[in-house]
Amino acid sequence: MRHGDKINNLGRTASHRRALLSNLAIELIRHKKIVTTLAKAKALRTYIEPIITKGKENTTHQRRMVFSYLQDKEATAELFSTVAEKIGGRPGGYTRVIKLGIRQGDNAEMALIELVDFNEIYGKGKGEARESAKRTRRGRGGKKDGTAKGEETEEVAVAGEAEPKGEKGAGKTKKKAAK
Repeated sequence: MRHGDKINNLGRTASHRRALLSNLAIELIRHKKIVTTLAKAKALRTYIEPIITKGKENTTHQRRMVFSYLQDKEATAELFSTVAEKIGGRPGGYTRVIKLGIRQGDNAEMALIELVDFNEIYGKGKGEARESAKRTRRGRGGKKDGTAKGEETEEVAVAGEAEPKGEKGAGKTKKKAAK
């Protein structure tokens, strides 16, 4: 039984699977999009997302970690220069998998996997470089300008509640005054 076995083995041994995913990752970094089977694209997505996250921090340790996965100097350099500039502000979700249909010869489901920030069609309305990562909901403290998160939401809530109460109150006073 496969209880708790979440990895897709792709019908290969561990060493063959590691080599396959490494080669697919290298080609994805070089060409920014590749066409492969749907199962390989989904497996590649879980393999390359942590590698791209490591590429955002340009330190010697991170370069060595990425090189241990890729084993390719040119792809590692490309990741830390071109790719890291584009995805600097994105907190995750660096890849997109698009289903293409079936392959004629063996009826395998095909898919296109691409780096999201390098697609010119979808990314036209957005800015080229983002400033910093999006803040998560777990963050402590306030914004950078000094105001706390709670203060801003209270002002909006008070302003939203004040108008309806004022209108209702004005209506009641008119009725009492008329009687």
